[in-house]
Amino acid sequence: MRIEQIYTGCLAQGAYYIESNGEVAIIDPLRETQQYVDKATKENAKIKYIFETHFHADFVSGHIDLAKKTGATIVFGPGAKTEYNMHEAKDNEEFKLGNLTIKVLHTPGHTLESSTFLLLDKNGKEHAIFSGDTLFLGDVGRPDLAIKSDLTKEDLASMLFDSLRNKIMTLPDDVIVYPAHGAGSACGKNLSKETIGVLGEQKKTNYALRADMTKEEFVKEVLNGIAPPPQYFAKNAMMNKVGYDAFEAVLKKGDTPLSPEDFETVANNEDALVLDVRTQKEFVEGHIPNSIFIGINGGFAPWVGALITDLKQPILLVTPEGREEETVTRLSRVGYDNTLGYLKGGLDAWKDAGKDIETIISISAEDFSSDYKNKSVKVLDVRKDGEYQSEHLEGNHVQHFALDYINDNMNTIDKGTTYYVHCAGGYRSVIAASILKARGFNKLIDIAGGFGAIKKTDLPTTDFVCPSTL
Repeated sequence: MRIEQIYTGCLAQGAYYIESNGEVAIIDPLRETQQYVDKATKENAKIKYIFETHFHADFVSGHIDLAKKTGATIVFGPGAKTEYNMHEAKDNEEFKLGNLTIKVLHTPGHTLESSTFLLLDKNGKEHAIFSGDTLFLGDVGRPDLAIKSDLTKEDLASMLFDSLRNKIMTLPDDVIVYPAHGAGSACGKNLSKETIGVLGEQKKTNYALRADMTKEEFVKEVLNGIAPPPQYFAKNAMMNKVGYDAFEAVLKKGDTPLSPEDFETVANNEDALVLDVRTQKEFVEGHIPNSIFIGINGGFAPWVGALITDLKQPILLVTPEGREEETVTRLSRVGYDNTLGYLKGGLDAWKDAGKDIETIISISAEDFSSDYKNKSVKVLDVRKDGEYQSEHLEGNHVQHFALDYINDNMNTIDKGTTYYVHCAGGYRSVIAASILKARGFNKLIDIAGGFGAIKKTDLPTTDFVCPSTL
């Protein structure tokens, strides 16, 4: 028996490779599937099953492409309906994989079709669960992503309570827990940084698995503090349900080098968004006019999904050299399949061609402190709600302007006003500044180092409140 977790940090997502006696099952594969085919080929094994714990909302799964490549059967839990061939499993249905057995436990709550896959060893002993978004380490899946007209998030939370109590907590304490996500995912509130755990430990430490917890308490606590889901979640779930273009075709189209002249022509003719994924320092010092910054070294895919509202938006890329294919791949993981190419030679080639560039003013926290004391300045704090509520600059010149909702709140600021923009460390403030600048807000000053640097000055801040108590 071989179990391998293939973890992707940008999405905080765990896919799984299970092999026994030359037969392989893949659970919740990523969009780019050749890695699983190559792994199985190296082991002289054949991919037999592709198990999907649910219709994922935070990424586009590779199940359809992988099935076409290998002939493997796609398996969803009870209630799943798709526009492609798959096997809709029954509750407690078993699938043989070499000497192993994988048993389907229908665990609705995160979504209606959500299922946990219980792995039985060659002796029939419960060895591990692949819990999808039903059970995380330290948390459980959010129950507000699959609401139908006749179901509320409270209804789904009640289902989740029953699923956990009746299907998961009845299993032995030594069962290994392999969840679909870890810390950083928007599919839960307070996920652990650990990516593999043991069920007995979760029974002791996970707030949602308290033995004395009533259903009413569970519903209240699980729903408390859940931020609205990013706009791309429902769109990715639909792609996983109805299908999508082959990844190889998406990659071939997007990984196309363009000269500055061709780049500009495509941008104009296709009304393409120019996405600059270099570092925030490089973007601040020089960028193509009207381009948007979302750095590849930060929380790239989730921020793309939160901020670019049209999955079919034509996109042109400015990337660090050698990271063009990676960028196209990571865009496709969250459903952005319409990348049309990248600027060959990067910004240096653009400048050498005599084309215009723009910059963003960026100052140190110390210089900002001086301005804040001596001028009547306006500050935009673009951190998340919890971060702002936990601690922020004092003064009525500070406006909370969360990056998550920037597209909805543009009407709350004025193009004629100068704004100093900061986040926690400097990544998100440049994203925000780039979006605002592309929308005609030209009086922007970025605060390098963000709130972390501001706190080292003598500027007054509110008393710190632990985010977990908010």
